[in-house]
Amino acid sequence: MSHRAGTRRNRGVALITAMLITALATLVAANLAWDNALDVRRTMVLMNRDQALQVALGAESLVISVLHQDLDEGQTDHLGEFWAGDLPVFPIEGGEVFGTIEDLQGRFNINNLIDPNGKIDAEALEQFRRLLNALGLDPRFAGITADWLDSDENAEFPDGAEDPIYTGMIPPYRSANQTLTSVSELAALEGMDKASLDTLLPHIVALPGRTNINVNTATAAVLQSLDENMSPSDVEGLLKERESGGFSDIQTAFASLVTPDVLSRLDESTDYFQCRVVVRIDTVRITLYSLLLRGPRGDVTPIVRSLGTT
Repeated sequence: MSHRAGTRRNRGVALITAMLITALATLVAANLAWDNALDVRRTMVLMNRDQALQVALGAESLVISVLHQDLDEGQTDHLGEFWAGDLPVFPIEGGEVFGTIEDLQGRFNINNLIDPNGKIDAEALEQFRRLLNALGLDPRFAGITADWLDSDENAEFPDGAEDPIYTGMIPPYRSANQTLTSVSELAALEGMDKASLDTLLPHIVALPGRTNINVNTATAAVLQSLDENMSPSDVEGLLKERESGGFSDIQTAFASLVTPDVLSRLDESTDYFQCRVVVRIDTVRITLYSLLLRGPRGDVTPIVRSLGTT
């Protein structure tokens, strides 16, 4: 009896051992299969992302050709031209590509707030105050922004803010004291909140150096900021006048509405454009932003590219 009992026990141990080995083997196999599936998926995503980026660069090249051809057809840039607005949606294998082209000189260039010597430009500062008022925002941000850009560390009275303000924040930081490369940097200004920045962003830009405003594409708020006596009805009339293809003569259209200094800063053509290209392939989606500079001969050069942000 003891021999039979021992045999049964040995068989039971062997059976349990076999079941444990089978369970472990199944677990290992399942983990290997899962890891393999993740590796395949990760590889596909990387391949699709690389392909999407190449498609986006190809779309950028198409935009460059469009802008080059546009200058050959005329020196005036307005919202009635082919390039303005949304690009057609192009189907591609596994997805689609679409985007927009925007004239950036229809916005107020924040870098106009300082002159080539790093000093505050009083006329540009007043225009920025008027833009803030037109948008229902605190005009104090004009002086704060100018202080962020100017080369000195002296806070302008009464609205300035320099290092003593920013170094007291958590975490502490210092003012830039130089021109901006992105308007998103204004989020660091003293007192700036997300709602105010979101309201302001469609009407401002950070372009290299000083630029004129293209009144053919300027937003209504930017047009109203040109002069303190510019009324909403004046702006409405200007918008209506330019509907058919831009202003026929900006000197005639604006001479009675703005000062001579402001008039000299107005233009009807543009050098800087932004190309926004969105590419979707399977589950991968990328957005390419390109800042394009068009030269006097029509040559277009990408000077800044970014993915997923302006």
